[in-house]
Amino acid sequence: MLIPEWTGIVTTGPGRHDVRKANLPRRVNVPRAPGEPDAGEGAFADDGTITLRVADPDHALAGVRLQQDAGIPADRLDFHCAGDEWELRVERPPVDRLEYLLELRYPGGGSKVVTDPANPRQAEGAFGRKSVLEFAGYAEPGWLLAPADLGTAISLEIPAAVLHSAVAVRIWSPAGSREDEALPLLVVHDGPEYDALAGLTRYLGAGVSGGWLPRMRAALLSPGQRNNWYSANPRYARVLAEQVIPAVTQAVASTVRIGMGTSLGALAMLHAHCRHPGVADGLFLQSGSFFVPALDSQERRFPYYRRITAFTAALQAGGVPDVPVPVAMTCGEIEENGANNRLILALLRSAGYPASLHEVADVHNYTAWRDALDPCLAELVRLVTR
Repeated sequence: MLIPEWTGIVTTGPGRHDVRKANLPRRVNVPRAPGEPDAGEGAFADDGTITLRVADPDHALAGVRLQQDAGIPADRLDFHCAGDEWELRVERPPVDRLEYLLELRYPGGGSKVVTDPANPRQAEGAFGRKSVLEFAGYAEPGWLLAPADLGTAISLEIPAAVLHSAVAVRIWSPAGSREDEALPLLVVHDGPEYDALAGLTRYLGAGVSGGWLPRMRAALLSPGQRNNWYSANPRYARVLAEQVIPAVTQAVASTVRIGMGTSLGALAMLHAHCRHPGVADGLFLQSGSFFVPALDSQERRFPYYRRITAFTAALQAGGVPDVPVPVAMTCGEIEENGANNRLILALLRSAGYPASLHEVADVHNYTAWRDALDPCLAELVRLVTR
């Protein structure tokens, strides 16, 4: 799946620093928004069933359909009309939380996609806001409420003629650090989005304040022409290795480096390591888009699909470099990229890499990646810096 422009066992479940809290089934009602259906009975979930209702007292709708990527079968997504409302009752998918949208269909063929007017709980993501249902037992990570070092930041623009562009970088450092103070460094693809949507520097600040992360920095790389740059592009990999990282480490002193990314950004970080071994001392890869034809034919219309599959084919043919570094991977148990992430894990481990995969009960979104930061990233940092 795409988003827009330690040797170990597979593990599941909450991180060590999670704070569990009661999450009871929610039934919510909100006033009618201008031009939208009434909230009606609202949105409700229990351990086994999801119930969604959209009020339609004026009978203005011809249909309502659920949009989601949590594995609910396509033939069970249409609401049925029940008097003055539309209702969907469906078995809970195997996730701890569900992000979704509603497609409202009108007589004559028109339609629009909206968040659920009956559910005020929403999550920001790469494609905008979505409505959210959280099931009993789900809790946000405890570090979101922990005291955090707010840190400081500087910005760089690194010209890259071969890309006909520049790579923008924001470097976050813990408060009170000097530029010549050598600290561990995260090099983060989609850095600004990671920060805004998954709270990355909030996580680092909480870890530094709580003492379960060392004082460290993060270089947040803007994605630029994301689909092109991050799709196993050898030009981008060279720019990252020969221009971006040297510019960052000239601006601030560093010790070890960990390359980090999600989706295509994870693919690009692994590709850079394979093209330029030594670019990172460890890799943190979340839901990597490691497409292989046998598993990901649904992505074949992506413009750079063949470039990605050529790279993964080379890995399968023995192209994993003999420069093993620790790798921590996370992925949703049922997301489309799950199978190709398990394949890459096996390839890395067979090549002698201390690699692990942590699977979460969610899919391909920034909240899932946020929720998997701890303990996975903290453990990788400890492994690389020990």
